[in-house]
Amino acid sequence: MTKKEELPRPEARLPKGLQDTSAPEIRATEAMLGTIKQVFERYGFEPLDTPAIEYTDALGKFLPDQDRPNEGVFSFQDDDEQWLSLRYDLTAPLARYVAENYQTLPKPLRRYQVGPVWRNEKPGPGRFRQFMQFDADTVGAASVAADAELCMLAADTLEALGFERGDYVVRVNNRKILDGVLDAIGIESSFKTRLSVLRAIDKLERLGIDGVGQLLGAGRKDESGDFTRGAGLGEESIERIWRAYRFFGRDWKKPFSVGVYQRYLRKFVPFEYPSESIDQGLEELQDIRRLVRAAGYGPDQICIDPSVVRGLEYYTGPVFEAELTAPIKDKRGQEIRLGSVVSGGRYDGLVERFTGEKVPATGISVGVSRLLFGLQLLGKVKGDAVQGPVVVLVFDKERMADYQKMVQELRNAGIRAELYLGSSGMKVQMKYADRRGAPCVIIQGGDEKEKGEVQIKDLVLGAGLTAIEDREEYLAKQAEAQFPVKEADLVKEVRRVLDRHKS
Repeated sequence: MTKKEELPRPEARLPKGLQDTSAPEIRATEAMLGTIKQVFERYGFEPLDTPAIEYTDALGKFLPDQDRPNEGVFSFQDDDEQWLSLRYDLTAPLARYVAENYQTLPKPLRRYQVGPVWRNEKPGPGRFRQFMQFDADTVGAASVAADAELCMLAADTLEALGFERGDYVVRVNNRKILDGVLDAIGIESSFKTRLSVLRAIDKLERLGIDGVGQLLGAGRKDESGDFTRGAGLGEESIERIWRAYRFFGRDWKKPFSVGVYQRYLRKFVPFEYPSESIDQGLEELQDIRRLVRAAGYGPDQICIDPSVVRGLEYYTGPVFEAELTAPIKDKRGQEIRLGSVVSGGRYDGLVERFTGEKVPATGISVGVSRLLFGLQLLGKVKGDAVQGPVVVLVFDKERMADYQKMVQELRNAGIRAELYLGSSGMKVQMKYADRRGAPCVIIQGGDEKEKGEVQIKDLVLGAGLTAIEDREEYLAKQAEAQFPVKEADLVKEVRRVLDRHKS
């Protein structure tokens, strides 16, 4: 192939809405997941894992209902022309698992799962197309005590991660009330319309009345020019929604009783009581409030909030979300709103799609990626506390076996260690060790080999030598920063250097 016929090189670029993850961030995530796991297991939940790919019809169209299966989710067809999709949450795969194994499962089933999910949606601050969720679900319990427990679990999880009271709030509402209101004001009950309306109202705090009004109507074009199709309601229907939901813009993070909620509904929603759906929803909220207060959770931790909607269609009862209330600023110093970092609700009809029998279920999901993003912006994530590896330098390439033996001796003693595997000289090797964050390097040339010794160079101490002005102190520290030891004492002396810099 001639130069002119060479194929063009691909551009090294990251797909929009995705991110690479560095070692410190991975370790911070693992530490956070470990904390969440401890809290979830303390509540008696057991681990379960399901595949990242499911049949699209098993997931269901619970994201925006569009003309093709991969609108809202990432989908493809296999060799049999079956539609497959990357899971958009961990709840729909759980419903499929329960339906397949219902007869052999303990009931209620208490499970937790952590893993990545994918959304084919527009990314934004703290919003990615691939992100990790950590879910806890109770399947087979009809009592709202299960919902109340998940609200308490959310509060305990956030506090275990370092958030104090006042830094977060868990807000609770009920979809039975929301559906009852939509019924009362005459909004058609089709899947597409109801879901579009609920998803629009869910964005009220972020987009304001004008933005949500556009989403209730023909649609909205954002600042970037992207267009989101609306619910297609006429002006009269939109006005009825605003009359019913005009209290949504208020700050309900203050203590808020079910009685006040009921009075506002009677004032703003044009229908006669009793309404079975609304009455059931209010009664369930009252039960949740009573249970969480009895367990010691105050309104500054868990509160009733009529503005909680949740955009997924499968919720059938209580819905809840936790958001960070502490001011969060991005790297440019601009205040941003992350939205909910923990969310969930009751979904009694999800397993029924497979079995034809109603199976009560409720669950909660921690948005791991978004929560970590918030922790980082609030300065609650410490830097990488893991020491870099001890690096054994290669002074003589003919003696690779000797150097490999040293590395293995350190590893066998439980010390992170690596052999320099490049082909450069000592100066480049030292730069490499510095970039790896190595606390020290091991050097053995011909002279040291004859004496049965190695040189240990403490890179942390060495980095501070230039700041020492006193000559005697400088010479003393220099002797500490690089010193010979017997080969037999290598592990002991390296451990002494590591202990010196453990903090």
